Amino acid sequence: MASVESEAAGLQRRLGPIDAAAIVISNVIGGGIFFVPVIVAQLVPHPSALLGAWAAGGALAFAGAMAYAELGAMRPHAGGEYVYIRDAYGPLAAFLTGWTSFVAGFSGAIAASAIAFAGYVDHFVPLSEHARTAVALATVLAFTLVHVRGLGPGRFLQNLLALLKVSAIVLLVVAGFGAARGAFGNLTAGDHATAVGWGLALVPVMFTYSGWNAAAYVAEEVRDPHRNVPLSLGLGTIAVVVLYLALNALFLYAMPVGRLAALNPSSLMDTVAAQLFGAPGGSLLAIFALISIAASVSAMVLAGPRVYYAMARDGVFVRAAGDVHPRYRTPVAAIVAQGIWSGVLVLSGTLSQLVAYTGFAVVLFAGIAVSAVFVLRRRMPDDPRPFRALGYPWAPAIFVIASAAMVVNEIWRNPQPALAGLALIFAGIPVYFLMRARAPRG
Repeated sequence: MASVESEAAGLQRRLGPIDAAAIVISNVIGGGIFFVPVIVAQLVPHPSALLGAWAAGGALAFAGAMAYAELGAMRPHAGGEYVYIRDAYGPLAAFLTGWTSFVAGFSGAIAASAIAFAGYVDHFVPLSEHARTAVALATVLAFTLVHVRGLGPGRFLQNLLALLKVSAIVLLVVAGFGAARGAFGNLTAGDHATAVGWGLALVPVMFTYSGWNAAAYVAEEVRDPHRNVPLSLGLGTIAVVVLYLALNALFLYAMPVGRLAALNPSSLMDTVAAQLFGAPGGSLLAIFALISIAASVSAMVLAGPRVYYAMARDGVFVRAAGDVHPRYRTPVAAIVAQGIWSGVLVLSGTLSQLVAYTGFAVVLFAGIAVSAVFVLRRRMPDDPRPFRALGYPWAPAIFVIASAAMVVNEIWRNPQPALAGLALIFAGIPVYFLMRARAPRG
């Protein structure tokens, strides 16, 4: 009943499975794949083990996506894990995931990506520090305005950018191997990889896969969600896994794993481009990066506000964020609020710290959301489940255990930023009670 009322008076189901899968692909493939392989090579100095770590990370992401697929088909509403955690663990736990998404998860990632976008613009047009800031702010503003205008222009732009991103990666891989300036022997030669190193490598790998759940945030706008939400999560995640494995194989083809491990992470793509394509490689890389980052910013600007929209409907966010524009059928206030806060973070000198503090929260809340599959199956066994998680109970259980291990590892290895992140998350508790107290009764 709630979804029918929402569609009549609010959000409209206009996204197909390819549209939603494009959001997944764009949300996942950002800047991480262009520097994390160096970190993984340092931990896993053998090509087969390195590719195995990326394959294992992909399998974990797929297991998580299939758990979300069950939850999304069961609860095809806006908000993603906010909805699943709310139904399984209560409104406070749900609020904390939404609070973190707004404070840093989406807004911080958008701001960081916009700054990176300005940095690549500087490759073609030299910019002063103030000009780079202006370009970053303009990037946030442009995508905010597009997605305010509705799913029509927003979907077109998102699909176009996702297509360009995938096409660019495929072209890069094909041209890179076709240039014949690397060595296939690099794919087999390397040092011994330890089980401990391999396990530690999964942490940065899984951070690079984060975003596989993006289609769940827009479930309320997906046509035939019982079929298409699981389909889009599956298609998007599988596509990312294939592209990541292809890129890592290309990196190894370009240089031995030892040389890859010795690189400065920020120089990975420049080194690969110079090795495979020579002098023009830098400009090709900059164009590719601009497309990739633009697609990621667009996907996050689209997905994030659906969380705040769901929170506002529950009375735990600014009330206006729960309104839908009568013409555009978008949560305009939620989109604008995210855009404003992202702009503030662009101007803030604390952006890098904020993102570092809360980066592990992505894994934390995803693990909690996947565990909701077990809670809701036990608590609501008779509720319709149009899709059931593949590999249940083992696949979601492994995902939850792996997520918990990564969070504990992050707190153990980097206690100060992790504890600061936990403090930031728990700072949402008084905000929650304040919002509840101000919510209208009845």
